[in-house]
Amino acid sequence: MSRRPLDDSPPESDRFEEAPHPRETMELFGHKAAEAEFLDAYRAGRLPQAWLIGGREGVGKATLAWRVARFVLAHPDPRLPDVQRAADLSVPADHPSARRVMARSHPDVNVLRREWDPKSKKHFTEIRVDDVRKTIDMFHHAAGEGGWRVAIVDSADDLNRSSANALLKVIEEPPPRSLFLIVAHQPARIMPTIRSRCRRQFLSALAPGEVASALRALGEPWDETPDAALNAAALRSGGSVRDALKLLSGDSLALIDSVERLLRALPNIDWARVHELAEATQGRDGLDGFESFMAAVFDWLDAFVQEGAAASLDARRLAPLAEVWEKIAASARETQALNLDRRPLVLSIFSDLALAVRTARA
Repeated sequence: MSRRPLDDSPPESDRFEEAPHPRETMELFGHKAAEAEFLDAYRAGRLPQAWLIGGREGVGKATLAWRVARFVLAHPDPRLPDVQRAADLSVPADHPSARRVMARSHPDVNVLRREWDPKSKKHFTEIRVDDVRKTIDMFHHAAGEGGWRVAIVDSADDLNRSSANALLKVIEEPPPRSLFLIVAHQPARIMPTIRSRCRRQFLSALAPGEVASALRALGEPWDETPDAALNAAALRSGGSVRDALKLLSGDSLALIDSVERLLRALPNIDWARVHELAEATQGRDGLDGFESFMAAVFDWLDAFVQEGAAASLDARRLAPLAEVWEKIAASARETQALNLDRRPLVLSIFSDLALAVRTARA
């Protein structure tokens, strides 16, 4: 299966590095209920024309959206026996509609995403209003194959005010047999007037076993990853295939192991190792390591507080953990937003955590 855009086209903003694009992903893991909800609505002839699919990055929102698109394009009449007896939304990879979708040659499906800027050689930071207008233009013409016209927005988080308003206008009065599948990583932050006009589905985090299965299904090289490494990434992924892929690239797993050992030793601090860790999170090359470090810290904090509550620790003892949690989150946001040196933050996090742990155990 191809891992790169076809021909000489630019990189796609909705593809994670070398992983298959969601339109190329034929299997869906962990979201049978969401799939059944769509299928039931389609079979009953009560298909809303705009769906807002929310959830954490990497849980399968775009995979579900493309799966829905393939199904309605392959089965444009919900009354037909193939639809009425379908167990799920799967479409054979060799179906003509599936082949055209995968080849990006289907005339009735369009994806709205951050486009490539040939001047800067980067993707634009937002979905621009002109991008929305180009997508909307498809709905001004009859469907090329006489069925549905589908627009996938990946993701709505990238819309600015102007582009969101342009999208709102068309979903307020959608043309017949049109379908908008709107992916959102933080649906609560999407314009309320857009949310109110969509049927909403929230996809929960995947179980570690589902993450591992999804990784295997991606093909080479992930299906050749040793079980121990793949299962460790799945366990630490927070239910996100995207985050598991990040962990499997570079030295993220080794870094997380180091962080977890340092956290377990608190309130004692091995400052030599902490300084080594801080250096590993510095610079552009250290960004993934920094993100992995922060995820490990918050996972540890969550577990520590839950264990303390289960052990009926005095709320007064746990209060410093809640305070340091908020402090760390605010400092991390500021460091990222202002592109500050990450090393002082790493050092201060261990100092603050050691003090909070000492208080909790006093």
